[in-house]
Amino acid sequence: MVTIRRIVCCCGNGLGSSLIVQMNLEKVLTDLNITGVQVSHHLVSEVYEYSADLFVIGKDLEAAFLAMPRKIILQDIVSKEELKEKRREERKNRKNR
Repeated sequence: MVTIRRIVCCCGNGLGSSLIVQMNLEKVLTDLNITGVQVSHHLVSEVYEYSADLFVIGKDLEAAFLAMPRKIILQDIVSKEELKEKRREERKNRKNR
């Protein structure tokens, strides 16, 4: 099982959507009592597979991340509830491997 210590939130244009996802994710991690995780945001063009243990992206970037093994794909990038649920699912799936 891979331990998630670094999560990168990505967007395509660098106009702030990845920063919003980062701030929401930091709140979600706090709500879930998850500590010891570094969260940052970057442009898609700035990341590669080993940039993070987990990537969080919007549905519009799904094709760019097909090769990335660990990712959360959001339908609504501003929804903290969707982010929280998908983070729980990812954690559960990782434990079951």
